[in-house]
Amino acid sequence: MKNRASSAGREKTLTQPPPATALPALFAALLSLTACGGAADSKTSEAPSQPGPTSAAPSAAAPEATPVPVPMPGLGATDYVPLYAAGTPVFEQIQYTEADGTLVTLAGFRPTNRHARERGEPWFEPDVGPGNYFTFPTWYFQNRTFGLMIRDQVPAGRSRIEISLRVNDGTFINTGLSAFRRDDPDVRDYGWKMNVGFQNPTEGGKNTCHATSAREDCMVVITDNWRAPKPGTPFKVGDVIELAPAPFLPHTADNKAIIDGGGSRYYSFENLYQVGVGMRAWYGVAPILDSVPLPDSTLLGGEASVSYNYSEEPHRVFQQLANNIGIANTRRFVEGRRLFHTSFVDGKHSESPDINPAFTQHANQLGPRYNNIRCISCHALNGRSAAPTPGATLDTMTIETAAASSTAGNTPDPTYGINVQQRAQAVGAPDYSVSVKSYETSVRTLPDGETVELQKPVYAFKGPVPAYYSVRQAPQVIGMGLLEAVDESTLLALADPNDANGDGVKGVPNWTINPETGKRHLGRFGWKAGKASVRHQSGAAFLKDLGVTSPVYKSLDCQKGVAHCNASTAATAISETEIERISSYLSLLGVPAQRGLRSGYPEGMRVSPEHDVNPEQISRGATLFAQARCGTCHTPQMKTGTNHPFAELRDQTIRPYTDLLLHDMGPELADTLTEGQAGPGMWRTQPLWGIGSLKYVQGGAQNVRYLHDGRARTLMEAIAWHGGEATNSRDKFEALSKAERTAVLAFLESL
Repeated sequence: MKNRASSAGREKTLTQPPPATALPALFAALLSLTACGGAADSKTSEAPSQPGPTSAAPSAAAPEATPVPVPMPGLGATDYVPLYAAGTPVFEQIQYTEADGTLVTLAGFRPTNRHARERGEPWFEPDVGPGNYFTFPTWYFQNRTFGLMIRDQVPAGRSRIEISLRVNDGTFINTGLSAFRRDDPDVRDYGWKMNVGFQNPTEGGKNTCHATSAREDCMVVITDNWRAPKPGTPFKVGDVIELAPAPFLPHTADNKAIIDGGGSRYYSFENLYQVGVGMRAWYGVAPILDSVPLPDSTLLGGEASVSYNYSEEPHRVFQQLANNIGIANTRRFVEGRRLFHTSFVDGKHSESPDINPAFTQHANQLGPRYNNIRCISCHALNGRSAAPTPGATLDTMTIETAAASSTAGNTPDPTYGINVQQRAQAVGAPDYSVSVKSYETSVRTLPDGETVELQKPVYAFKGPVPAYYSVRQAPQVIGMGLLEAVDESTLLALADPNDANGDGVKGVPNWTINPETGKRHLGRFGWKAGKASVRHQSGAAFLKDLGVTSPVYKSLDCQKGVAHCNASTAATAISETEIERISSYLSLLGVPAQRGLRSGYPEGMRVSPEHDVNPEQISRGATLFAQARCGTCHTPQMKTGTNHPFAELRDQTIRPYTDLLLHDMGPELADTLTEGQAGPGMWRTQPLWGIGSLKYVQGGAQNVRYLHDGRARTLMEAIAWHGGEATNSRDKFEALSKAERTAVLAFLESL
C-alpha cells in the first residue's frame, strides 16, 4: 500500500504551512465552474485551521473550465465543458505531509449507538437480531460529529503519534479514546488495551474540548505499539491502530445535552489507522475478528470503501460514510442525510420521528402532485424501489413521459409534463396512478437445458396513456461522488462509436445541458445517463418525485417544460445551502468493500450470512466474468481524477464495473422514450458495485429487482434479457457449465 501522502493527485508534500481548511463552495458555483478556495492562515504553522461553518462563502475562485473538443467523431457532440476545472481547490484537506516527513491525517467520525462487533446478542448465542452500530442515533445531524487529527511522526523517524480531538460544533466532555484492540482468547465482542481521555490544559486538565480548542489542547500521545506482546515496542510504518473515540456532550442531570436537548453519550465508528499510510478499511481475522487492512483488490470504492461489518447489519451497508472522510465533511454528510430523510409534509425525520426534531422549514413544501414525501421513501435504506406488485401504484418508481410531437428533443406530455406525478394533495384531483397490470412471460432455454422464465411488465394508466414513456426504478445511491470524480477523458476513451475493434460493442456518451448554466456536460447519472452531476440528479428528483423546487429547477413549471422556467426569481423550497448539503451526502456515501475474503470468526461462532463466502469460487467467477467479455461494458476498474472538490474522491482506484456509456441492449429491453442521445433501446451500463448487498438492503432476495424497470427477479433473468451489443457476452455466459455459471453469480454476489 503506497503512502497516501505521496499518491498522485492528493495534496502534495508541503514544505510550507498548508492552506486553511477550504470552506465549501456553493455547488451551483461549482457547476457553473467556479469553485471554493482556501487562503493561508497566518495563525497556524503546521495544520489546517479548524473547519468553519458550512454556510460560509468561498474565499477564492478556481479557474473556470473551458470547452474541450470531443476526442473522436461519432460521439454526438463536438465539444463539452468538464464538470470541474483543473486546479479546483478542495473543500477540506484530509491528509498532508509536513516538511520533516510527519504525516498528518484528518479523519472524520460520527456517533453510533454500540460497538462494531456487537451482533445484537452475545457472540455464541442464537441470532436474535441485528446490532446497533451501523444505525444513526437520534440527533445525529447536529452537534455530534467530530474528528481526529493524527500527526504521525513515524515516517519522520520518531516513534510518536499525536492524536488531537477536533470538535465540529460546541463542546465535548469526558471523551475517551480506545485503541489497540485486544486479541486475548477470552475477549468477546470488543476489548481494548488502551483507554485514555483528552485532557485539556487550558481547562485545568479537565477532559473538556471545544470546537475552538487549539490542536495541542486536547491531545493523546502514543509512543509504543501496544499490539505487540507487550507495550514498549517502537512503531514502524505499516503497524495498525484501531481507533474508537467515545464522545460525551455537556448534559443536565437527566442526561439531556445542554446544547440542544438531545442525547449526550455516544460510541463512534471503530476505524483503523495504518502507520505511515492513513485510514484504512478493515476486516476481521483470527483469532477473534482482529482488525487488519483490506487488500486493495477488495476496495471497490478505493479508500472510500466501507469496512466489513460484524454487527450483522448488512441491510444498512449503503448508508455509511466514506472511510476516508474528513472532519468538516462528516458534518456536511450528516446534514445532507437529514434532508434525505425529511418529510416535505410535516418536516419529520423518517427515523425516530417523534424524538428527532422536525425540520420544520420543510413542512408543507410537498408539491401539489408528487410520487412520495421524502427521498428515502423511494431509495429504501439507500437501495432501490420497492418490488412492483400487480395492481399497486408504482409510487417508488419514475415514469418519464413525452408527447407525440417530440422530434429532435422531447416535448413534455400535455397531461403529465416530463414525468407522471402519481399522487396529489388536493381532494378530487385526477387519479394519475400507474401500476403493473400483468406480465408477459417467456422461457429461455440454455444450451445445457436449464430454463429461465422471463417476465415483461404490462402497465395500466389511470390517466391518459402517454405517447412515449419509460418506467424506471430508483437505483441504489452509493458511490455517486466517485463516479462524478472520474475525468471525462477517462470515460470518453472507453467509447467506440464505430466499433473500431470489431467486437460488436460500441458505447457512446450521452450529453446533457446543465439547467443552471446552459453548458454541455457528459451525462453520468440516471438509467440513460441523462444527468451530469450529483447536484443535477438531486434537483431533478426533487422536482419530479416530490414536486419541490431547488436552485437546479427553480419553478414547478420546469416539470411541465415551460420555456424559461428557471428564470424565476422566487425563493425555492430547497435553498442553495441545502442542495449543497444533499449533494455532499450523496457524494460521500461509501461503497461496501467486496466480500471475497473469509473472516476470522472464533471457532464455534455462527458466521454472519454476508460473510459466509467461498473465495475460491468467487475468484473463479471473476475469471469467467472476464472471459465472457462482460467487462467490455461493465468496466472493472478505473481511476478518478484530481479536480473534484472532495479530496476523499480524488485519485482513487475504483472498481465500479461500469463505463457510464450508452449501449444498445436490443429491442426486448427497449421502451418508447428517447433521452438525449439515448434511443429507446439504449441504456447506461449499470454499476455492479453493491449488487450483492441488495438482498439485505431490500429485505430479502425476493424483493430485489434488476434492470431499469425492475422486470428481472434474479441475476440469471437480468443476464438473459441482455441483447443487442451484449448478445455475445450473454451467449458466452449461457454456454458455461452450470457450476461455472454459479461461480459467476457468486462473484457478482460478492460485489
